[in-house]
Amino acid sequence: MDWWRGAVIYQVYPRSFQDSDGDGVGDLRGITRRLPYIAELGVDALWISPFFKSPMEDFGYDVEDYRQVDPLFGTLEDFDRLVAAAHGLGVKVVLDMVLSHTSHRHRWFQESRRSRAGPRADWYVWADARPDGTPPNNWLSMFGGSAWTWEPRREQYYLHHFLASQPDLDVHNPAVQDALLDECRFWLDRGVDGFRLDACNCLTHDRALRDNPPRPPGAPPTEGVRPSHPYNRQLHRFDKSQPETLGFLRRLRNVADRYGDVLLVAEIADDDGLKVAEEYAGPAGPLHTAYSFSLLGPELDVELLVQIFEAFHNGHRHGWPAWAFSNHDVARVASRWGGPDAPPELAKSLIALLAALRGTVFLYQGEELGLPEADVPYERIRDPFGLAFFPDFPGRDGCRTPMPWDDSDRHGGFSDASGWLPIPNAHLRRSVGAQEADPSSVLHFTRTLLHWRRQRPSLVKGDIRFVSVEPGLVAVVRSLGDEHTLVVVELSGRARALPLPAPLLAIMDEPGRSAPRIEDGTLHLPPYGRFVSALAAAPAAAQPSSSSRSISSRSHSSSAAANSA
Repeated sequence: MDWWRGAVIYQVYPRSFQDSDGDGVGDLRGITRRLPYIAELGVDALWISPFFKSPMEDFGYDVEDYRQVDPLFGTLEDFDRLVAAAHGLGVKVVLDMVLSHTSHRHRWFQESRRSRAGPRADWYVWADARPDGTPPNNWLSMFGGSAWTWEPRREQYYLHHFLASQPDLDVHNPAVQDALLDECRFWLDRGVDGFRLDACNCLTHDRALRDNPPRPPGAPPTEGVRPSHPYNRQLHRFDKSQPETLGFLRRLRNVADRYGDVLLVAEIADDDGLKVAEEYAGPAGPLHTAYSFSLLGPELDVELLVQIFEAFHNGHRHGWPAWAFSNHDVARVASRWGGPDAPPELAKSLIALLAALRGTVFLYQGEELGLPEADVPYERIRDPFGLAFFPDFPGRDGCRTPMPWDDSDRHGGFSDASGWLPIPNAHLRRSVGAQEADPSSVLHFTRTLLHWRRQRPSLVKGDIRFVSVEPGLVAVVRSLGDEHTLVVVELSGRARALPLPAPLLAIMDEPGRSAPRIEDGTLHLPPYGRFVSALAAAPAAAQPSSSSRSISSRSHSSSAAANSA
């Protein structure tokens, strides 16, 4: 019943994965066609970003009808065939559910905006203007400007955390909760294995609509939001992360539990995302796990990585965490942490680090190829966020360009036509076909690592101990019972030497790559190198190199963080 604990979940952005009908947009049949590729990676589940009927003003995250597949992506029958095929390959299917808001074209909103009377009049968050006609309070939208838009039919403002075309549902309303739970049951009845809950901490708001306080000088920005964004001028104390959210999520958990081993994972973006994640997915929380933007920032600080694990596992915070280095909302990790010319060896080490962390792992499509962030010219930008903030922020299109399956033509095997976004030459050179032919590729490494990981229960569900940490170097040991696994990654481009913490057993072999040298109990790593091995025993006291910091006494136990699930 805990298949998700330590699972690797592969995210597919359906617009950009595989086009099956030649319109330049990926679809469900395209995903089904590529399911053998996904299964061969060694992942446990597939997370599909929204494909529901939508005007696509935010590319599916503005839902017009939860129970219809948008014609761009296919039909319900296509989805049913996808689920059956995935299950046949041993891959579970997780859907992206957007429950905090809908499209302004959803029939619920069309009824609600019509007048202040009627059965759905209070299904969205409405408020009167202030005496001077301005919005009810100072809340801001993540997409810029006020979080309130005037509706002349009702002569009231409505709330939207994102685009004005994405009005917020009033999830305080029991009727709204009932309706949303019915939408979830519809997909559970079709065999889905879980939900990724988009913008989960935006589900409820302060009923008194109190102003958010200003952010104190020097306070860290909201996770996942650029520091210069006006959104970061406030502490988001009242517009989201309200305690009433937990009541609705408990109702959702009760529904999900009736369907067996169904996963509920939250996306959290907040001033302190890990704290909210613990409330939602800790021992007393209703969800199985949650991930924040704590590891989706502009740089990798390995000291911060340790602090995150300490906060989550040393008794201050509990629960089973989830981790991602990339997704559809942030620049690809190879470029974000390695720069525009990041070498493939760095991409391999980042995947090794992600797979070594204790928790559920999310891998974004193309991450297994080491794809860099695409530079999308202004005239091809489609992301409304990117258009609004260009040139200070180029938007999210650079991580959403079509998957390069081969380098036979400009379409990269994605489609027979030009894709909805361009495929850069750098991606064509790193296509699946090109990497299949190269035993030393990032793709072959990812497969080797994930299959090796599956055979090592300590890497899936074991405790974690950081045995050495210094700038650009991380060494961890994962332990479960008498099984111990060492993972060492070099991230700075310098050759390193590290004393081994215990005798070695089996060493994971990397296809097409010379193994690091081991001399007199010391591991010698090349620049951007990595080392994965079974240990014969649990590590003794720390044996750091002269420049490293030992933290081997800080072992983070799976039993201490057991989820009530």
